[in-house]
Amino acid sequence: MIPVNDRISLNDDELEFEFIRSSGPGGQNVNKVSTAVRLRFAAATSPSLPEDVRQRLIRLAGRKVGADGVLMILAQEARSQEANRRAAVERLVEMIARACERPRPRRPTRPTLGSKVRRLESKRKQSETKARRKSPGSSDD
Repeated sequence: MIPVNDRISLNDDELEFEFIRSSGPGGQNVNKVSTAVRLRFAAATSPSLPEDVRQRLIRLAGRKVGADGVLMILAQEARSQEANRRAAVERLVEMIARACERPRPRRPTRPTLGSKVRRLESKRKQSETKARRKSPGSSDD
């Protein structure tokens, strides 16, 4: 079990790891060993996530979530499989933790007196500018 917070923990068999060749550091070793990790997590069908967290996670992940609802994270910074595996899991846990935070509802506010005065002043200036553009002899009445 991978703990995310006090109420959510992920089951190990929900995570699918695929090891691929890395384009990162590693010298000649990079051409021989598959050290990069591609983590796949079925966010849309995971029984570990509550529905509200699932929706926020999918929205937060953006393009990392495919049409099938699978979240993919690529980690290739380190030179070893195990370090990249840990980094990918840490990123997933961090993303789920951010999705657990409920957004604060927006409370509508009234405009301040200063903002009302500034708005009316800019409207008056705009009106004067346009009035000066009219030719003096024409009457539009």
